Amino acid sequence: MGADRGLYERWLAFEDYPKFITAIKRVRKLDANHFVASLGFNGKQYETTLEMMMRVPERRLAWRTLADHRAPDHLATGVVSFAPLSDQSTCVTLKLASSFGGAVSGRVDRYLQNFKQLIESQ
Repeated sequence: MGADRGLYERWLAFEDYPKFITAIKRVRKLDANHFVASLGFNGKQYETTLEMMMRVPERRLAWRTLADHRAPDHLATGVVSFAPLSDQSTCVTLKLASSFGGAVSGRVDRYLQNFKQLIESQ
């Protein structure tokens, strides 16, 4: 992606995730580190609490779902990393692990492509 200091900030905006992570239908902020996400995929609907676990400005973000009454048996983690490249672009890497089911690797590629299109359209 083109170099942009705003990439990190865009990933901090959990409320915007439905714009590029198609499995997420809605996100509601609880506090600075916790969000409730409504998810839909594989013909099922889920609601889960997300917790921001790590913030390294302009470099990395990590989050996880919390086991609670919303989705006691479904856990997921995510890490997104930003690496500036010498050609004035940024390498964005997304890693997801999930017990929700489905092909995660195919979704990751699609989510990154959606994110790139979102950034380039603005």
